[in-house]
Amino acid sequence: MQKLNDKWMRIVGVPLLALTGQWIMYGYTNVAYPDDWRVPFFFLLGSVMVWECNRWGIIYSRRRYPELTQTLRRVLYQLIWFVMFSSLIRIAQTFAYHQLNLFPAEDYFLFKPYFFNTLVSVVGTIQIAAVYEGIYLYQRWKMSFMETEQLKKINLQTQLDSLKTQINPHFLFNNLNSLSSLISTDARQAESFLDELSAVYRYLLQQNNRDLCPLTDEINFINAYFHLLKTRYGEAIFMETDVEPRYLSFLIPPLTLQILFENAIKHNVISVNRPLVIKLYTRAGALHVENNLQKKKSAVASNRIGLQNIVMKYKLLDQSAVEVREDNNRFLVTVPLITPVAETVLVSS
Repeated sequence: MQKLNDKWMRIVGVPLLALTGQWIMYGYTNVAYPDDWRVPFFFLLGSVMVWECNRWGIIYSRRRYPELTQTLRRVLYQLIWFVMFSSLIRIAQTFAYHQLNLFPAEDYFLFKPYFFNTLVSVVGTIQIAAVYEGIYLYQRWKMSFMETEQLKKINLQTQLDSLKTQINPHFLFNNLNSLSSLISTDARQAESFLDELSAVYRYLLQQNNRDLCPLTDEINFINAYFHLLKTRYGEAIFMETDVEPRYLSFLIPPLTLQILFENAIKHNVISVNRPLVIKLYTRAGALHVENNLQKKKSAVASNRIGLQNIVMKYKLLDQSAVEVREDNNRFLVTVPLITPVAETVLVSS
């Protein structure tokens, strides 16, 4: 639960406001100020109780409605809390005054002492809470701004990684070499390979300005991308797909599958005797990318930037966390699928 930094308000501010409020109350109710130490004592005690109770209302409202878009609900929640609990405490305090004969007997059933007692407490609490709410709004705005900037940085990094892939000389050389071999041996397959290579590069160029894309676009892209891999590795690599049609319209950050496929290829042995099998399937609103684990003997240098980018994107988009699991036999990444109705909200954030 979020805490309030109100140490000095509780020690100094509340007593000063209580004494000021008491003076206001007596002034407007035309009740003579009693020369009795119990009057300021009980009013001060009531003020402390009011603030301690109302500060919990502030804390609970922030826990229940923490976002900037929920400001109106949070403020209304606080106002209802302030009026309700301030009234209860001040009515009990005013009743105690009458029991101790600190109010004239004829005022016992009058509305003014109860009303002004409560009014002063509510107004004082609202003034303090308004300052706290302003500070809270600034902090939330600052956090939101920093998250937005971080998301922009990640998007720029993704675009840079995508650009590196597009101009990667090894990637281009391997595919051109495969195409050259096919031209001399199988012209029809060479034509198909060229079509898939064009589709891959066209998709890479289109994704730089997109935060989310339909899963069906990613599936079509990865099919074209895997066609290139299959041509290169042959019977040393396989892909198994089991994607439920109802999830094809769901959303996913673009190039997520390419990053996960590249990660599997980079870190595992790929041979006819030990083929790499990459499984792509949906379960319970999530996309799972799984491959059999057969790590290369010579460790491949990795900073895991690709996986970190995927994880951070989902975090900043306020979605369920990406899960990465590894055991002796497999490496599995579970990516939440985002419902289409959330696209406008997520992209605008």
